[in-house]
Amino acid sequence: MIKLFADGADKQGILDMYKNPRIDGFTTNPTLMRKAGITDYVTFAKEILDEITDKPVSFEVFADEYEEMEQQALKISKWGENVYVKIPVMNTKKIPSYELIRHLSLKGVKINITAIMTLEQVRLVSESVIGGPSCFVSVFAGRIADTGVDPVPLMRQALKILKIAPNAELLWASPREVFNVYQAESIGCHIITATNDILKKLNMKAKDLTEFSQETVQMFYQDAQASGFKL
Repeated sequence: MIKLFADGADKQGILDMYKNPRIDGFTTNPTLMRKAGITDYVTFAKEILDEITDKPVSFEVFADEYEEMEQQALKISKWGENVYVKIPVMNTKKIPSYELIRHLSLKGVKINITAIMTLEQVRLVSESVIGGPSCFVSVFAGRIADTGVDPVPLMRQALKILKIAPNAELLWASPREVFNVYQAESIGCHIITATNDILKKLNMKAKDLTEFSQETVQMFYQDAQASGFKL
């Protein structure tokens, strides 16, 4: 069964999902943190880790130069045994991070390589993490789909490529709808990370569609009444 990770930066939302036995881990990123109004990175992270000690939590570096990125990664990795450090597959100058990924893996840092969108990136990342500790290879399937490309064949191929690195798990990132969870599971993807609103919709599995149709009609009717529309 696919592992479900909750993606977000709302502290209460994260802790609510932590109570859900179906959730296996957590991810966040600087963009989500900014949207949530977080200004103190360390305090936020440590408040989360004070509560969540038994499931993986990924926190991302935010430097752009690799020397500073490594320093941040080493600091973040010391926050807890369950911490995975998110390393972007390249920096803003389009310089790949494979050397840093290899270096951190050799140092025993558990990493989550993020923003991957090509099979070549998957191949070079998988070669970089061989022999290292547990790591996540986050392919942004949702963003790939945004370009009009079906991500499913690419994710299938990514799974084959990752076989050379048994310590690596493929993570389906940036899903756009709950159906993506079922797509990811159907091909054997190891993990999918999704926002709370998507994860909550998993409760709708096998819902009667006629009943769902009526509920939708009721919603439209009630909203029209509440708005006081007249013709």
